[in-house]
Amino acid sequence: MEAALAACETIEDYEDETRLVFGRPGIRPLHVVVRENEMNHTTFVITVYEPELLRWDASFKARRPR
Repeated sequence: MEAALAACETIEDYEDETRLVFGRPGIRPLHVVVRENEMNHTTFVITVYEPELLRWDASFKARRPR
């Protein structure tokens, strides 16, 4: 997860400084939902998961239409 965050790309922004980032540490794609606290320069990891091709396109950066 640390490797995914070190070279991540924001793919969705949510409310309250929360965002979904994409990283690929090695061959496994990972999505990480994080919240930034700019006051003390802290990043909180909310959840980490491997995206499924049924819900995401081949790049794992865009949701498939329902």
